[in-house]
Amino acid sequence: MKLVIDTNILFSFFKSTSLTRKLIESQSFQLISPQLAIEEIKKYSEIIIKKTGISKSEFDFYLEELKRIVKFIDKKDYILFIDDAERIAPDKKDGDFFALCLKESCALWSNDQILKTQDKVNVFNTNEIIDLIF
Repeated sequence: MKLVIDTNILFSFFKSTSLTRKLIESQSFQLISPQLAIEEIKKYSEIIIKKTGISKSEFDFYLEELKRIVKFIDKKDYILFIDDAERIAPDKKDGDFFALCLKESCALWSNDQILKTQDKVNVFNTNEIIDLIF
């Protein structure tokens, strides 16, 4: 099963003991995300480092590891779906994630409950992902 994974889920990857990290590493799903997620991760790197207690070099290592597991897609590859995505996304900042879901005909992995208020893209939270695996 292919899933688009949102940035907040990806942030959890940097905590080595997190269940979310283990789920991502399990490679039970084909995980994809917009390239802009990498930019967001880099933008918030200092906060991620502080909250997880890792060093800058560990952050860099985990980021490279994440890039090997998750395929990050350039916006040009789903740009045709942006307008539709922004119409259905409860929060416009999630337009790229919804556009990628529409292009790939797949669900979104996000713990943001408001994203479930639309009916065009299936949205699974982490507990539902665990249920899908087990």
